[in-house]
Order: sequence, then C-alpha cells, then structure tokens
Amino acid sequence: MQNREVIVVGGGMVGALTALLLAQLGNKVKLIEKSPCIRPMENDGFDLRVSAFSAQSKNILVAAGIWDNLPKSRLCAYQRLQTWEKSSEKLCFDSQAVGLEALGYIAENRLIQSALWDKLKQLDNVCLYEKRQVKKIVNGYAEVSLLLDDEQSLRADLLIACDGGNSAVRQLLQIGITAWDYRQQCLLITIKTDIAQQNITWQEFRESGPCAFLPLANNNACLVWYHKPQKIKQLQSLSNEQLKLAILQEFPALSFDFSVQDKGGFPLTRRHAQRYYQGRCVLLGDAAHTINPLAGQGVNLGFKDVQCLVDLLQHCADLPINNILQRYQSMRKPANLVMQTAMDLFYKSSKSELPLLRILRKGVLSAAQHSGGLKNKVMKYAMGL
Repeated sequence: MQNREVIVVGGGMVGALTALLLAQLGNKVKLIEKSPCIRPMENDGFDLRVSAFSAQSKNILVAAGIWDNLPKSRLCAYQRLQTWEKSSEKLCFDSQAVGLEALGYIAENRLIQSALWDKLKQLDNVCLYEKRQVKKIVNGYAEVSLLLDDEQSLRADLLIACDGGNSAVRQLLQIGITAWDYRQQCLLITIKTDIAQQNITWQEFRESGPCAFLPLANNNACLVWYHKPQKIKQLQSLSNEQLKLAILQEFPALSFDFSVQDKGGFPLTRRHAQRYYQGRCVLLGDAAHTINPLAGQGVNLGFKDVQCLVDLLQHCADLPINNILQRYQSMRKPANLVMQTAMDLFYKSSKSELPLLRILRKGVLSAAQHSGGLKNKVMKYAMGL
C-alpha cells in the first residue's frame, strides 16, 4: 500500500487517525474536512462531546505518536466501573483485577482530534482540504475521483469515508442503511464538583432510561441522562441553577456538591450500512455504523475499523483493492453488528417494566458480579484486549 494515493473524507477522530496512520506508512494522503478543527485551550470549559477510550484505543493512539502530546490537565483515567439497577446489587469492575493501570480514559473528542491534526500538519505527504465538502464521486475501475464544492477535482487509488452518521459519501454512493430511532434522547451535562478528580464511572438503569456519571480531569465531570424527548427538551429549557435542582431531585444521588456548567441534548439513532465498501470506496466509523452510546463503544468501534483496514492495506498490499475491502467488510461488519445487537437488547430490556424481566435483570447482574474470572474476561473483550 505504500506510496499509493488515498483520499480520506472526514477529519474527525476516526478520519484523522486513519489519515495519520496511512501517511506514516508512506502513502500520499488527502484529508477533506468541512468543519474547522478547534483546539481546546487549557482554561476552556470542558466540551460536551467526550468519549471513553478503551485500553486498545489508547494503544492505537500511542502507536500513532500522539498520546504523550495530550495535555494531562484535560485527560482523565478511570480505574473502576460500576453498573446497577435500582435496588439491585452493583456489578463492579476494577483495573487491578485485569492487571491494568486503568480501564479507560475519558477525554474531549476535540482534544484527540486536534492532537491528530497537529501531527498531520507535520507530514509532507499529507494535503489538508479544510472547510471543503464532496460534491460528486466517480468510482472507477482503476481509480476513484471526486469533485469538491469549490470545483477542485481530486483522484486517488482509494477513498475512505469517515464523515459521520449522515455520511455524504455513503449517500453519493447510494449505499443503503438499516436504521431506527430509539425514541429517546440523551442529555449531557458538564458539572464542576467540590471534590478532587474521581477515578470511577458508573451507570444506573431505570425504566425511563439509564443515568451515568463520567469523571473528567481535575474536579470536573459529565452527567448523562436518558429520557423521552419531551423530558429532555424540558430539562434543556431550565437555567443551570434550575437544572441542578432537577438533578438533585430526579438523578441518582451524588456524594458531592456541584455547579452546572453546560448542557446539550442529542437524539439516539441506530444506523448500519448494508455494505461497507463499493468499488474503491470504503466506510469507517459512524459512516458505516452508529451505536447506542450506552456502553461508550462508539469511538472504540471506529478505532477498531481503522486498525483493521490499515493492517490489511499494509500486510495485504499485493492483493487488489477490491479483495482487501472485501476482507475488511467480512471482519468488521459482523463484529459491529454483534456489538450493536447486544447494546440494543441490553438497552430495551433495561427499560422494560415487566416484573419477571426486572427480577431476571437483577439476577443477571448479581450472577455476573460473582462470576469471578468470567467477569474479567468479558471486561477484557469489551476493552479490545
């Protein structure tokens, strides 16, 4: 694959990582991104868009050479994870039990994206097309070419679409999707607490939807509140002081005082592309699949897509592009579907009010907590280890 020309559409975390890894292997990369990359300043408030990066995702970022460049003042490691249903036994995970310094790391999406862009700008074999969009794609036998909205024409051996859940590339290629709306929304709330940084993330399941706590760097945190769209709309209309009162009255109990900093609601939609490639074009990350954020696996699945495709392009360079993309699809599509289905089943069952199912759920959580080594194996699988 070395010295081939690659176009990456979408410069978010998945797209920027793809572009960087391929460029570091010697390929000529053209990265197209419609929105400017915004670097968080040290004194900025925390952005609502944060992700929980697994140990495997951290290893990929280490290999890309950007992990040590991330400001520690905006990066939070967590060693413990707890999940439970009201009145049930807690299912607890600890990094020491799996021999790791942390189960994962929580950081703002823009922090990772900006670090990747900084690295890309240092490479001579990378050309950045900022504030540009794809207008037309010609998916030929020997190459792929596209037309940008400023009438620039580009060509390459391969086009990689990392342009999100509403992927313009996927639509231009007329690749169908299977999708549905969860009929719920998620409210993200950044808060500042009166205690030092915590090392635990937790999630409580309720009939109205899950509630979760994500620690952020220093004495910051993020609350995640699932509910019906009408309820989320009502919560968003509140002032920060009024929202704090609603949290104290309706959210799981918090063991500290806090002030609300920012809030934002997001719809929950599941999408899965019916195929991951067409000709010399391939879909990665949210362009290929979106998942319920219940277990924080969205970005981690995207990074697994990246690692799989880059490894195939590097180690199967003697194969035709079509064969490589077929292998990528056969490896990643079933794996992503399994994770999507598991999260859907877990999510739907957690909201059921049927007494028998509630008893079963509590029994499953209790059995999992006392399953010994099996619990740790499941955790390692979720972390990609």
